[in-house]
Amino acid sequence: MTDVAVIDSGVANLGSVLAAFARADLPVRVARVPVELEGASHVVLPGVGSARPAMARLVASGFAEVVPRLTVPVLGICLGMQLLFRSSAEDDVACLGVIDAPVERLRALPGLRIPHMGWNRLDPVADDPLLAGFPEPAYAYFVHSYAAPVGPWTIAACSHGQPFSAVVRARNFVGAQFHPERSAAVGARLLRNFVGAP
Repeated sequence: MTDVAVIDSGVANLGSVLAAFARADLPVRVARVPVELEGASHVVLPGVGSARPAMARLVASGFAEVVPRLTVPVLGICLGMQLLFRSSAEDDVACLGVIDAPVERLRALPGLRIPHMGWNRLDPVADDPLLAGFPEPAYAYFVHSYAAPVGPWTIAACSHGQPFSAVVRARNFVGAQFHPERSAAVGARLLRNFVGAP
């Protein structure tokens, strides 16, 4: 039985993420304290805004200690994905450290708008079940000024003046830099793939 717990970090687009799961016909519940993750088969860490207040809330609530030790599948969304990394150049803050690499600010180049906002193409770089059933090419909706580099953890990349990780995996942890809740069929497919739904 699938039991998906969505962490309410206090700085997340919680309503939008819950609505996205509902549109994909996937039941979820909200976890507001770490003990409510007990029994969950899958955990979702959403996030919007800035890294420092997000990490401060995760530390204060106890999630920062618990999340990196989870052994069930964990999905970080947007800022939630960035928080899986070692650190963020945004406010120079230490993050959860699941992936040993820093998140950096996207480079400002002539004619290139930061934040990166809008639809962009996903470029698969690894065969991964999280990407199963994606159209070719697949497009997703992004809103961000900071990004994770491409590395061994990258299963799909994107480019906005520079390549960056759009979808990542490290053991049982996965993440999407884009917003599944705003990415139509591609976003719904990612959520369904995450929970193993057909």
